[in-house]
Amino acid sequence: MRHQIAAVFTLFVVTFSSVALSEKLSADEQKLTAEEIVSQSNLASVYAGNDGRAEARMLIVDKQGRKQFRQFTLLKRNVEKGGDQQYLVVFSRPADVNRTTFLVDKHPGQDDDRWLYLPGLDLVKRISAGDKRTSFVGSNFYYEDISGRHIEDDAFELLEDKVHHWLIKATPTSSQGVEFAWYQVEISKHSFLPIKAEYFNAQGKMYRRMTASKVINVQGIPTISEMKAEDLEAQSYSLLQMRNIEYDLGMSADVFSERSLRMPPRQWLK
Repeated sequence: MRHQIAAVFTLFVVTFSSVALSEKLSADEQKLTAEEIVSQSNLASVYAGNDGRAEARMLIVDKQGRKQFRQFTLLKRNVEKGGDQQYLVVFSRPADVNRTTFLVDKHPGQDDDRWLYLPGLDLVKRISAGDKRTSFVGSNFYYEDISGRHIEDDAFELLEDKVHHWLIKATPTSSQGVEFAWYQVEISKHSFLPIKAEYFNAQGKMYRRMTASKVINVQGIPTISEMKAEDLEAQSYSLLQMRNIEYDLGMSADVFSERSLRMPPRQWLK
């Protein structure tokens, strides 16, 4: 974002933000439960700042090494810290996805409201709850990765307490709408950011992995600026890089209205 800024980027999400370390006790001074660790990680990776903006580049590589590129701007706004959020993703490249727009009204504890605008058809498509874990514009990221998974959807167990990270196991409370049996995530003790997540099927085989490959400091906030999503079975991956990240820009709720699907706010896309 312009000279300053969680996205998902998410990775989400993608996704792409975190919480300033000064707001926390050091990890060594804390004896946290798995639920407390995940709750702080959720704030760190999803809710940093009151709002945020980032420019994203995505590289998609298949098993044969064929490459596709995506470029988009991600806007996000917290309605309530740890609660409702709004996201707007506007694609600019390549030409066949230019002006494709993704809008999310996130409601933890219940289904999100999600829309996708397809300019070639001049069509606004409502994304159902069952579509959250499907490919985001042909990449290895899912729609849910962009705005984050609800922590209420999983039960958590602390597997390891290492010097620099915790290892948490997450098991979905319902099998409806998810393709994994469970996943495990490494969470940094220094930033509370999720550094790596590995997904397992019912046979206990890991089939998907997401990695935060780069973390930078933005306005005093540790922020994930590069993420990789891998489909281990298809032997493909997607790399998401975030640039010009900014927080606390003063975006209003109007930026995230349905009107912005067809007419994205130019002020925040420059």
